[in-house]
Amino acid sequence: MHRRRIVRSLGSPFVARLFQCRAFHDAREYKEDKRWPGWQVVVGIETHAQIKSRRKLFSHAPNAGPDDAPNTHVVPFDAAFPGTLPRLNPKCVDLGLRTALALNCSINRRSTFDRKHYFYSDLPSGYQITQQYSPLAMNGALQVDVPEAEPITVRIKQIQLEQDTAKSTFDARTQTSRIDLNRAGAGLMEIVSEPDIRSPEEAGAYVRTLQAMLRAMGASDGNMEQGSMRCDVNVSVAPVGAPLGTRCEIKNLNSIKFMMAAITHEAHRQIELLTSLTAASGSEPVQPPPSVPQETRGFDEHSFTTFRLRTKEDAPDYRYMPDPNLGVVHISEDRIAAIRETLPALPQHTRARLLTRYPSARPAGLDVLLAVDSGNAVGWDGEAGGGAVGWFEAVCSGGDGSRDAGIVLNWLTHELLGQLAERNVPFSQNTISTAQFGELIDLVSGKVITGTSGKFLLRHMLAHPSNRPTREVAEELELIALAPSNGGRMSASARLAHTPATSSASSSSPHLPTPQPTATPELHALCAAAVAALPREAAALRAGHTNVLNKLVGHVMRASRGRADALAVRAALEEIICSANS
Repeated sequence: MHRRRIVRSLGSPFVARLFQCRAFHDAREYKEDKRWPGWQVVVGIETHAQIKSRRKLFSHAPNAGPDDAPNTHVVPFDAAFPGTLPRLNPKCVDLGLRTALALNCSINRRSTFDRKHYFYSDLPSGYQITQQYSPLAMNGALQVDVPEAEPITVRIKQIQLEQDTAKSTFDARTQTSRIDLNRAGAGLMEIVSEPDIRSPEEAGAYVRTLQAMLRAMGASDGNMEQGSMRCDVNVSVAPVGAPLGTRCEIKNLNSIKFMMAAITHEAHRQIELLTSLTAASGSEPVQPPPSVPQETRGFDEHSFTTFRLRTKEDAPDYRYMPDPNLGVVHISEDRIAAIRETLPALPQHTRARLLTRYPSARPAGLDVLLAVDSGNAVGWDGEAGGGAVGWFEAVCSGGDGSRDAGIVLNWLTHELLGQLAERNVPFSQNTISTAQFGELIDLVSGKVITGTSGKFLLRHMLAHPSNRPTREVAEELELIALAPSNGGRMSASARLAHTPATSSASSSSPHLPTPQPTATPELHALCAAAVAALPREAAALRAGHTNVLNKLVGHVMRASRGRADALAVRAALEEIICSANS
């Protein structure tokens, strides 16, 4: 009865024919998407993450960086010279095990390597060593927070280790392809999800969460823009309640933005295709029912559309076979236990710990710190690479340990990160030490320098790196504040606040309701010079027009190069004006 109601509501003979097949069991409750009402989009993602190891997966060649010269990190095995044999890098296995534990996977105590045969110019040996039949780990799960939606759980089908290919670059001028073998043989983790994702937004949130987890584990730097993390996306569509549709795979997506755009376009393309095929068949039953051709597709970054690379019929026969040069990988319980004991904290656990330890820190600011801990902070072979979170905690614990975490976080996220971004410098290349930054915050908090001077000092220290103490640099630049003095007497403005309202001077002159400290002779001279330089504004202020006070204050602040405290300047100007009136 329930099926008949769905079919009648959709009013499509195509849906009726689909219900003759076994319905796809979906554990998640359907929520309609206004972009494709009446249709269910199902997405699975295969993520290829380059392992952050010093050496390649099966050779002693060092892994190359993005700026290294082509073909400088190659040994005979990487170039597939005859007679060379692979030797498994145990560090890559350990980082794979870290990832498996973080994803709550079941680790196979016995895993093997297989050869995946296909011909391509960037694959010197003519096959790729992978783990097709007995992967490193299986059956995990990842909790994903989706913006403006409920959290989801994405099941992980398997994690397997495999070789990366070389990099080919096509030269349009010479009509030739150039091969760089630096990347050939680098270790990859392929993390395959189950088809538990239902929208482009969920896909983006899943990849971001997975990326943050890999970085936190030190397993991969996850830099998609540099090619060390790529995604293959499988997309299928079907009417609500119908069996799972035929999937199409979109290859080599190196950006979350492009991945979400590719899923959106592919969903619309498949829906339009199925709708047109159903309309063309009319009311006559067609066996088998219309379906989307299974294809491997690419993504055009300029038009934001997908295009066909090959069909199922054109797909190569990979002819998988066990690699005869590699034995069985046995993972002992002791090895798993040792890795579990040294497992770094997951991002969500780090966030919860920081909120508990630093209650004055804003959650949004902590999220910025976690986001800043990018691939540049990931060390080789799982070594701790520091990062913004560790740097923040070092600043908070420095000095006498009494620094306000909220103030430190504000200066870090707004001022330091802002200046680094303006210079296009990653946080890992920050030249200011935690001691220098902590002393800068202490100087501002103690009113030794003003906030304006503190920002100028920060810019100067970034432009001229040194190991000198921050106060020494501030004194050299003459940034020490014109500190107000307070001899225990009440300022003129405070006295005006306590005079009777019958006094004409007190009723027409501006004043502050609370006592303010008096100015030093230098600050008093600057204020007097401002009154002399702006006679019209001074006269307006004497007449009770308090809105012109800000202009006088600004004049003094410029003259003092930001060293004066704004409240002290206001008090000093009021005192001078009131003295002139009396």
